[in-house]
Amino acid sequence: MDTAHTSTTTDSTTAATTGTEGGADASVERVQVHYGNVKKLGNWTSASRFEVRARRGMAVIDLRSPRIPEGTIEVAVDLDHSMVKLLVPQDARIDHWDLRYTGRGRVKDWTGEDGEGRRVRVTGEVRHGEIRVHRGGVATLSAMFSREFVRDARRAHREGTTPTVADPAGAASADSA
Repeated sequence: MDTAHTSTTTDSTTAATTGTEGGADASVERVQVHYGNVKKLGNWTSASRFEVRARRGMAVIDLRSPRIPEGTIEVAVDLDHSMVKLLVPQDARIDHWDLRYTGRGRVKDWTGEDGEGRRVRVTGEVRHGEIRVHRGGVATLSAMFSREFVRDARRAHREGTTPTVADPAGAASADSA
């Protein structure tokens, strides 16, 4: 059987861990994809630590949600011939100093301008893969050009609420008003 045309994805799971830094309980959001695509968009989590494991696949991780606690967001990756797209606010600081590369690999951040906002620390290993950082408006467009946005817009229309996939922070402020 030709595995290049077979698409299998595994959704994320949340695992509570104890004994983390500071002695407090924290949750880790795990995203795993093999030979497929996984998109986690909008207000999908309240964790600030993520583990992404991908083999010949693509994962889109939205880190713009106001539900994510203040402080540093940690993303541990294990990529093999894969791509991870991080959707972050315009003023986010991306720290990929502790990222290891085997073969070709890189972090693509077109603006390359770190702001004074949240710090996103990316660690782990990239084997023949890449991490793309989409900020601000480009992150919004990346989220809008997805099936998940269409589903979210239809749901919001039915319920009379605001879609959360395009701009999680804007939707949260619109819902509270």
